[in-house]
Amino acid sequence: MTKLTKRGFLKAGLATAVAAGFPAIVPSSVFGQYAPSKRINVAAIGTGRISRGHDMPEVMKYDRARITAVCDIDPHRVEEAKLLVNDFYTKKTGKPYDGVKTYADYHDVLANPDIDAVIISTPDHWHAIQAIHSVRAGKDVYVQKPASLTIAEGRAMSNAVLASGRILQIGSQQRTNMPQFRTAAELVRNGRIGDLQRVEIGLPGDPAGGDPTPMPVPDGFNYDAWLGSTPYVPYTLDRVHPRVGYDRPGWLRLRQFGAGMITGWGSHHIDSAHWGMDTEHTGPVEVWCDHVEYPTSGLWDVHGKFRTEALYANGVRMSVSGDYPNGIKYIGSKGWLFVSRGDSAATASDPKSAPSPKLSASDPKILTSVIGPDEVHLYKADEQHGNWLDCVISRETPISPAELGHRGCSTCLVHDIAMMLKRKVYWNPVQERFKNDDEANAMLSRPMRAPYGI
Repeated sequence: MTKLTKRGFLKAGLATAVAAGFPAIVPSSVFGQYAPSKRINVAAIGTGRISRGHDMPEVMKYDRARITAVCDIDPHRVEEAKLLVNDFYTKKTGKPYDGVKTYADYHDVLANPDIDAVIISTPDHWHAIQAIHSVRAGKDVYVQKPASLTIAEGRAMSNAVLASGRILQIGSQQRTNMPQFRTAAELVRNGRIGDLQRVEIGLPGDPAGGDPTPMPVPDGFNYDAWLGSTPYVPYTLDRVHPRVGYDRPGWLRLRQFGAGMITGWGSHHIDSAHWGMDTEHTGPVEVWCDHVEYPTSGLWDVHGKFRTEALYANGVRMSVSGDYPNGIKYIGSKGWLFVSRGDSAATASDPKSAPSPKLSASDPKILTSVIGPDEVHLYKADEQHGNWLDCVISRETPISPAELGHRGCSTCLVHDIAMMLKRKVYWNPVQERFKNDDEANAMLSRPMRAPYGI
């Protein structure tokens, strides 16, 4: 019995009682609404900037979940994460708390049967791989956007989730935490600006810079595992993350680990735009690059200023550029509607954009229009992590499931490929391949360095 967890013992006890003919009734004083047997045990994989500033705090505020483990290959960060979580629950319960276990290898997290679900807040190049491994291990998953490093990885992730029956939520919190995006999508879907003709998305670029000088790997930091499936390159601070503090990390500005802002914020805005366009399960059919700038010096190499264009099968045209205000402008035959985050940001170190209204329109009456009971009403949830936890319990589909996250991310990556090639590409969103374009199709995936692949 000493090898049984409390949860396993209680489950075994209930099964025995039922088998013996006794009613499986346990007093509420034993279970309680969120007693350990009913609570979702969550592990945080990756404990850096987005985890500390967004993912862990949002999960910890819900009594139906408890973060019981933290995992990071940086020993300094994992210890600080343990302290963060223990301090939170100490203050919340009013009693000393030390219930968080630390891990250096996420595979050990997945092997623990007492962990029900994981939050994946690692760098972009690890998202899809760890999500696939997690659902195959029977864990429910909350994974930060963008969904994947490549389109092939994203498709593999969505397929793995479907096959596993697990609940996976993408961190596309504009759908929940910022309700103006749902309001805008509903107004557009219900024809308040007439027939949708054009969508303009404002996205910033990244600056040049970064010191490429190789440095010694910090003691205890498993740099090889941090690089994961990507090629080995020398360690330098600006390639990874700060050794002290949790400011914006350099890896966000390196193509080895992501595509820059086109997937960083693009995964949010294009996902939200697809919501309003009713194209969540598809993508563009043509994408071309009007203009793009890449750094000519320094370490960082993702795009700077750019402008891409896309055409959808329904005739709607999308433009994406930093020349537009940060947000989404829907333009229809009878007016326009603009939506943005306003002054909201996921973390304090997120890039700042010029202040803009959360919701505005060519005619103020558009914004006060009431959506009737027989019109289109979109999925409504108040908070992304809370919706995920609700669905872990109910087994219903969350607001940002794997397939929608993949479709939004894959569209961003098609734009990125058009920028890299600096020409028009013709995309088949059903087959998820480019038409008669071997050069572009070769960019759908990347070689994976052993032993860190799918």
